[in-house]
Amino acid sequence: MTLPNSGLITVNDRGARAATTFGSVAAAGGNMVFIKKLTASSSGTLSFVDGSAGVVLDGTYKEYVFTFNNIHPASNAGRLSFQTSTDTGSNYGVTLTSTAFEAYHDEDDSPATLGYAPSLDIAQGTGFQSLTAGPGNDNDQCVAGTLRLFNPSSTTFVKHWISDVQEAYHADFSTRSMQAGYFNTTSAIDAVQFKMHSGNMDVGDICLYGIL
Repeated sequence: MTLPNSGLITVNDRGARAATTFGSVAAAGGNMVFIKKLTASSSGTLSFVDGSAGVVLDGTYKEYVFTFNNIHPASNAGRLSFQTSTDTGSNYGVTLTSTAFEAYHDEDDSPATLGYAPSLDIAQGTGFQSLTAGPGNDNDQCVAGTLRLFNPSSTTFVKHWISDVQEAYHADFSTRSMQAGYFNTTSAIDAVQFKMHSGNMDVGDICLYGIL
């Protein structure tokens, strides 16, 4: 079966086990240092810009982690998404390539599957990367998860990232989205912006941490 908004392609049991391993978030090798929390309140965007309002997003840390806590969309099926900037937030549209997997399970116990979600990936595009399939805007529905960004200040290598996000899908599924990719630039990334694919972020917060 195909998840309505993602174009999900199911895989066999061996593929499911491999994808689950790929999507897991390994424990950090060092301490997590809290940097900044942004709280949504009918917000169109939430932006973390290096050097602005206490945000650190430079060579101080080789890995940065964003956490999503109870992000509630104002619009039904509005997907949480992100992009980055190499000019301190003047433009968000760095070329990226990504891949996406999803696992989902309906509240009535059917369907339940895992597979590749081709409609959520990007091939050398500059649009915002979706991190979810389409959470609902019922009062009790929201999004939670993490995004890891590796060595964004490098001027030698592309910038890798991995996300692992759980949502209450608008069709009453429990949906886990696992995305990964890289921003194809050797310029330093110094800003990250989050927004919903449609509508605003009604409530919730995003926290930024550095990994020592």
